[in-house]
Amino acid sequence: MTPSTGPGGPPGGTPGGTPGSAAGSAAWELLLPAASAPARARGRALQEALRDAVRSGRLTPGTRLPSSRDLAADLKVSRGLVTEAYEQLTAEGYLRSGRGAGTWVGDAVRAARPRARDLAPRSPADRVDFVPGTPDLSLFPRSAWAAAQRGVLTELPHESLGYPDPRGLPRLRTALAELLARRRGVVADPERIMVVSGVAQATSLLASVLHARGTRTAGVEDPGSPQHHALYAAAGLGTVPLPLDDEGLATGPLYASGVRLVVTTPAHQFPTGIAYSARRRAQLLDWARSVDGLVLEDDYDGDFRYDRAPVGALQGLDPERVAYTGSVSKSLAPGLRLGWVLVPDWLADAVVERKRTTDLGHPTLDQAVFSRFVERGDYDRRLRVCQRAYRERRDALVAALAEHFPGSRVTGIAAGLHAIATLPERYGPEEGFLARVTEAGVAVRPLTAYAHGGAGGGPVGDGPVRDSRVGGGPVGDSRVGDGPVAGKEVRLVLGYAHLTLGRIRAGVARMARAV
Repeated sequence: MTPSTGPGGPPGGTPGGTPGSAAGSAAWELLLPAASAPARARGRALQEALRDAVRSGRLTPGTRLPSSRDLAADLKVSRGLVTEAYEQLTAEGYLRSGRGAGTWVGDAVRAARPRARDLAPRSPADRVDFVPGTPDLSLFPRSAWAAAQRGVLTELPHESLGYPDPRGLPRLRTALAELLARRRGVVADPERIMVVSGVAQATSLLASVLHARGTRTAGVEDPGSPQHHALYAAAGLGTVPLPLDDEGLATGPLYASGVRLVVTTPAHQFPTGIAYSARRRAQLLDWARSVDGLVLEDDYDGDFRYDRAPVGALQGLDPERVAYTGSVSKSLAPGLRLGWVLVPDWLADAVVERKRTTDLGHPTLDQAVFSRFVERGDYDRRLRVCQRAYRERRDALVAALAEHFPGSRVTGIAAGLHAIATLPERYGPEEGFLARVTEAGVAVRPLTAYAHGGAGGGPVGDGPVRDSRVGGGPVGDSRVGDGPVAGKEVRLVLGYAHLTLGRIRAGVARMARAV
């Protein structure tokens, strides 16, 4: 097809569109698949093919199209079909035409068709990835989940496919109330449970409601989740880093901070791995009552404790001062985007209304499937499977560290999907260690990556974090190779749940060879 020689009018040259001409042949090739579509769909197919050709740049602005008669003859379709397509695309701005001057590709379209990119985090197959936060997705119970889906599609009433209660299906909220009371010691009224798309949405909802009531800052554990700052900033709140000691959030800095909202992970602090002591849990609630404040409890992996029964949730001690959040991201799969939040009575109505205006409720089918999954005991069975698998992997990590990094320590309780490993000084400094293991194809994160305060990265306060020795020599023992190497300890946050036993052992061995 002949491009335009100037703006605003028909180009010079011979109009395209006669059979055998370059323009007619090109148009015929672009539109031939549409002409072969079933008769009832042929008109829509022809219009979409023309749109696609303009969007993709195959038909450039100023290109003259064949006449409707010539193009219909080329494609062996009715002239009315082509005329209708030209008129429709002219009305939409893709084409332009003038009486007796033919039909041209318009100037309105500039962008070619965008390509869909996948921005989900991926790790190359040749790397051993110890970055924490991901469960073993191969353990997802596909058969049981599919059975639950089939059952739900059979039994779900038609009216249930309408807009749901923004809090979630009553069936699921009732099932969650029983589950959380039994497993986590939560005071769970189904009327105050809200189904959300994960802890991130629960956090955003609470933050925006509190911001509307005058809250401007939130206290966050330091070290802690690196996502907190962005989540609260989106709701208009600043974050105040609060240090930890060996019992949990240090109370002195908490009182001095002036905040009235604090975010905690008391069952298994992320990332240090400590569990808040009974005394510190009581002190945290005393603080909330004294300042008319709120504790947001993120129970991200509270079901996974390997040395004893899990400690109950903080919310069970004072449901009016603690908002409790959890999800299936660590127990089933983060891609399900399914979680819950239990809010105090004084916040419930405002949070429900904010949820309504945000998304009109969580997808009904997903809620119904998970309801059935919980009710039939499938979720409890899945938790037991994951707990056995993750405990075995943690043991393998501890053993591999003892073998390849003598004198190492693993700190925190035996729980969750990650562990803190402190390597002796001879493996430092930390920057050099990280550079070498990254070059060797091992992805790790230091504890310093989770510091909010700007320097350091370990817990600070009145005492050391609990630890269990896994190596053979004293901490800081420099007797290796030809002599000591100057530097400081290397503290790593090692995720293991998503790795097989073989990958865990191979990854630790590869780190050791690299340094």
